[in-house]
Amino acid sequence: MSEHLFLSHTCSLMQRSQSNKTKPNQTKPFCSNRSLTMSPSDPEEGSRNDYDIDDHEISLALSRPIQLQRLYHLSHYLPRADLPTFPNPLDHNPFFHPYDGFYVSPTDVILRQIVYDLASSSAPNSSYHLAYHRAGPRSRIFFDPSEVHAAIVTCGGLCPGLNTVIRELVVGLWELYGVRHIFGIPSGYRGFYSADPVPLNPKLVHSWHKIGGTALQTSRGGFDLQKIVNSIQDRRFNQLYVIGGDGTMRGAVKIFNEIRSRGFKIVVTAIPKTVDNDVGIIDRSFGFQTAVETAQQAINAAHVEAESAVNGIGLVKLMGRSTGHIALHATLSSRDVDCCLIPENDFCLEGEGGLFEFLGLRLKENGHAVVVVAEGAGQNMIPRSDSQKEEKDESGNSVFLDVGAWLKSELKSWWARDHPGELFTVKYIDPTYMIRAVPANATDNLYCTLLAHSTIHGVMAVYTGFVSGPINGNYVYIPLAEVAESKNEVNTGDHKWAWVRSITNQPDFVKS
Repeated sequence: MSEHLFLSHTCSLMQRSQSNKTKPNQTKPFCSNRSLTMSPSDPEEGSRNDYDIDDHEISLALSRPIQLQRLYHLSHYLPRADLPTFPNPLDHNPFFHPYDGFYVSPTDVILRQIVYDLASSSAPNSSYHLAYHRAGPRSRIFFDPSEVHAAIVTCGGLCPGLNTVIRELVVGLWELYGVRHIFGIPSGYRGFYSADPVPLNPKLVHSWHKIGGTALQTSRGGFDLQKIVNSIQDRRFNQLYVIGGDGTMRGAVKIFNEIRSRGFKIVVTAIPKTVDNDVGIIDRSFGFQTAVETAQQAINAAHVEAESAVNGIGLVKLMGRSTGHIALHATLSSRDVDCCLIPENDFCLEGEGGLFEFLGLRLKENGHAVVVVAEGAGQNMIPRSDSQKEEKDESGNSVFLDVGAWLKSELKSWWARDHPGELFTVKYIDPTYMIRAVPANATDNLYCTLLAHSTIHGVMAVYTGFVSGPINGNYVYIPLAEVAESKNEVNTGDHKWAWVRSITNQPDFVKS
């Protein structure tokens, strides 16, 4: 396991105790006793400008108390006598040499926000610093490895890196902690009550990271809380690793709450799986970078097709039901895209400032254009029947219509109406299943390893109802319910979206 997981920068709760030692009515500064100034020369005495920040402002900003997000531990609802502790097996692992600071303590935390305006007092939650428990191995564990029965389940759609996460959970449990009873649950949540668990070991999963999809098979729906929890109890599983998207996360919260209400010594953890990168709080979700990289092939093909035709348009639909991160990052990476449409931005087709006007100018100037559209963009513009409006998939999500096919039809109708007799070609490429099914690239493979191992460390310390993930590059444990409710939408007011528009030169697509 990479040591940088254990060596990440931390913020200790000792800061709070140090600030408490300050004498009454005296503020203890965290910086030097001189005013911090960024001006090129000292201002005249008695004057002040936007670059001057005095010690009092710095102290107020940096001495705010730390609010640590509460993380469930089995000791919160089980008698301590039922939770004996054991030395961490890493003490005797020939590949690790624990040193002072190697093990993470309960007071090691990571701040959620690391960028502050020291002069601002109106920022949200400015009265405290929000923090999470730092991920990593603890010096004492609460499971006898010989008594661990771990279950791993994958739910929902495919995503690059799924097999890597499974592999690293198995290898990590086996090699780091000596666990020998590890099982895969086939077919998603329904597999708990409709299929036999599959025994897993390092030899079996050795090459899984080179294969796309999930070797455990997956499905949507099939969530029956009582049947699932009864099966977990009957099969004597005491560690549950759930890998899935937002619907799966909400199911994992229900499983955790039911297990807690029954008072079982069972730890529940989840690893977010969403190729769209729409999970909030964490820096990114696994598989996202592979998806952006693979999307380049489709964009390149669309560009070649468009450039090789008279008045050619290459149209590429990328994944992104509620967020346009893949479309945004693929556009930034390609530089061949003329227009990027995402769910966070409404757009119009007709009239001044509309998409047709913009594409007409591009075709006149360059003879071709490339359009990238996220699957969730423009859904409110596509005509649909009453039954289509009510249709849901097995996960309970609204069924989207194919925005790519609709947009292709609209483009052809527009050109035939406004440019009769002129040549025009639209080549539509939908690489959705190609992107979902590929193996993870090197970056995502490494990321999946760190996710899996940091999760295992938390489980062996009997934290429960949590998600492991990076915040500001440091791995933390986040309450599962918080992740299940969070969203990571594209901020169309930030620099990144401005960068997209500067590359494509596209307008707001709002009617004048």
